[in-house]
Amino acid sequence: MPQIEEQYTADRLAGDMAWVMSRLPEGKCKYKIETYGCQMNAHDSEKLAFMLDSMGYIEAGNGEEPDLIIFNTCCVREHAELKVHGNVGALRKRKEEDPNLVIAVCGCMMQQKSVARDLVKKYPFIDIVFGTHNLHTFPALLRRCLEGEPVREVWEHNDALAGSNLPAHRKDGVTAYVNIMYGCDNYCTYCIVPYVRGHERSRPHAEILEEVSRVAAQGYSEIMLLGQNVNSYGHGMAEEWDFAGLLEQISRIEAVKRIRFMTSHPKDLSDRLIEVMASNQKVCSQLHLPVQSGSSDILRSMNRRYTREDYQRLVDKLRGRVGEHIGLTTDIIVGFPGETQEQFLETLSLVQQVRYHAAYMFMYSPRQGTIAAQMPDQIPETVKKERLHQLIELQNSITGQIHQGLIGKVEPVLVESRSKRDAHAVSGRTDSGRMVTFPGGDELIGKMVPVKITQANPNTLGGERIDDAF
Repeated sequence: MPQIEEQYTADRLAGDMAWVMSRLPEGKCKYKIETYGCQMNAHDSEKLAFMLDSMGYIEAGNGEEPDLIIFNTCCVREHAELKVHGNVGALRKRKEEDPNLVIAVCGCMMQQKSVARDLVKKYPFIDIVFGTHNLHTFPALLRRCLEGEPVREVWEHNDALAGSNLPAHRKDGVTAYVNIMYGCDNYCTYCIVPYVRGHERSRPHAEILEEVSRVAAQGYSEIMLLGQNVNSYGHGMAEEWDFAGLLEQISRIEAVKRIRFMTSHPKDLSDRLIEVMASNQKVCSQLHLPVQSGSSDILRSMNRRYTREDYQRLVDKLRGRVGEHIGLTTDIIVGFPGETQEQFLETLSLVQQVRYHAAYMFMYSPRQGTIAAQMPDQIPETVKKERLHQLIELQNSITGQIHQGLIGKVEPVLVESRSKRDAHAVSGRTDSGRMVTFPGGDELIGKMVPVKITQANPNTLGGERIDDAF
């Protein structure tokens, strides 16, 4: 696929947008974006939506047939890739019936040359293929497509962070995603991210602060800072900034009520960051701290660069300084190549010891191009499934116990939206990240409300609003 890594200026962006808008038929065209994977992919889709809105497209509603469909893909796990193949393949008949339908595939899957090549070979009716590094050039790609050219353009890198300050079409709500860095330099042996997102690049702090100020002025009171490893923010920058310092600066923006962030790598979690979490009221007492395994030997094989004991010391320090109430969540992989039953039991014992509020738990999935995919002693699927089942049962039990322990307590809840299940209720999160549903109306959305916890469900909490102020 061609590599056209020229500077895509704001003037060119505006020009391509204007050209596309001039070519749309009367009556606005509709678009749909299917997003797979992490919050960073979700935020990339928000940027794509902004560009489409600016070109005169409108988002298709439920049951409406879109004129343009974008699949923003993830390659971290096989299941997401299989879903993309199934959903793209299902459009074959519709594309035959309506050649004007535009089908685009972008994201992390497309950064893998062989995967992108095989996808196009299998589904030649795809109109546009592009990657994570040239997402900001989408108007130019769409213009070429509408001029009759099949577009296959994936940049190998984007060191200049072009497009990082592109506006986003955020849904009406309370929380706004803001990228602070891109890429990863850790090269965990199971992970494809460094190969598809590139090496670590931090956005200038002034650019981040300007974006946060802008979205806060638009009414978003909670900011979710995103990066593959936010703890290493600032590494390699000419200006001397670290992640803790960035949090302090963002907290000074008056309209910001809460700050969350993900993801953190344990090896880079600094004492200074822990101190900011402990002392700054706007920084939530919630931390997603992926452990991946409870076995030091498996962690070494994963190239995680910490031991089980190192990780446990971090947890003890966090709970000692931030407080026992801190909402700790994690990622865990079972069935990594060579994992013995004893090493799996070490993971279970760590989960029992740490007592996470929640965990994202997965069977190991070989990713083409990673070191682990070539390792000997790959674990049979049946063994991986049984281990995952045991882990999920244990974590569900712990989460249930933690939720039961919250009954009767009063928590500040930032209301995010109406409840999806109860038209007379609203939902929001506690400081530690627990979702709570309680009776209320639209007037509460965006407000911090004291709520007494009265019910404990497996994944959410129920409560009632109280009048007492904190």
